[in-house]
Amino acid sequence: MFRGIYETTIDAKGRTSLPAKFREVLVDVHGDDRFVITNSAPVDLGAGTFSSGLLIFPYAKWVEFEENFRSSKGLTSAQRNSIMRTIISPAVECCADKLGRLLIPPHLRKGAALERDILFIGVMDKIEVWSQAEREKVRIQDLKNFPSDSETVAELGL
Repeated sequence: MFRGIYETTIDAKGRTSLPAKFREVLVDVHGDDRFVITNSAPVDLGAGTFSSGLLIFPYAKWVEFEENFRSSKGLTSAQRNSIMRTIISPAVECCADKLGRLLIPPHLRKGAALERDILFIGVMDKIEVWSQAEREKVRIQDLKNFPSDSETVAELGL
């Protein structure tokens, strides 16, 4: 499982470093140092404003996602096309070098507004990548969406 929030930077060419803990999970848990990086689903911030980060999937999890997507039945044609254009088509298979560095392609950096200060966030079986400014907007929206019913939260074991 990927856990934790790591602050780092990305340079103008899109070079950054994948946190060592996340590299360990890729190899030790998932048995592969390959991963797929793509856009995340857009987050509705209200008033017609959206924010988006990136997702990093271990390679096997990405293949599983593609298989599930191919066999999914509950999506309209428009929803299916939006997911293909937003998440599947821009996906890039990557591998960090021996020092943990990776190159995020320009088309993904632009969509996620990655300029300098970024966050790698472990979310169970995947990693989110956000600009710090965009993640703060989403964090505020998350607080608004958080279940206010303490019983609902308690059922989750929190």
